[in-house]
Amino acid sequence: MNIFIDNKSGETIYNQIYSQIKSQIISGELKEDEPLPSIRNLAKDLRISVITTKRAYDELEKEGFIYTVAGKGCFVAPKNVELLREENLKKIEEYIQKIMQLAASCNLSRQDIIDMFNIMEEE
Repeated sequence: MNIFIDNKSGETIYNQIYSQIKSQIISGELKEDEPLPSIRNLAKDLRISVITTKRAYDELEKEGFIYTVAGKGCFVAPKNVELLREENLKKIEEYIQKIMQLAASCNLSRQDIIDMFNIMEEE
């Protein structure tokens, strides 16, 4: 598992950890029931506070992406297909909103956007 912390980013460290692990789970890079590094080891490797790492893991567990086994550590939870679908739908809606804003700034019509989509789909 690779986690990269960007200190120049405006994003909090715990959120960077959370987002990267979540992305690796959704993409399948981290497999179901695969163990994650211990909170202490990850904190040590990233040279950050254990509290920061714990917060990221707690958030991932709260959202169902990982689970904890007492005395054994944290593991990737079985994928909830509906949860992943909702997550992707949310991303699509955000992209559509951005497309609408850009289209308006370029005076593109809805049909122009549909035509662009159709052309890209054919490629």
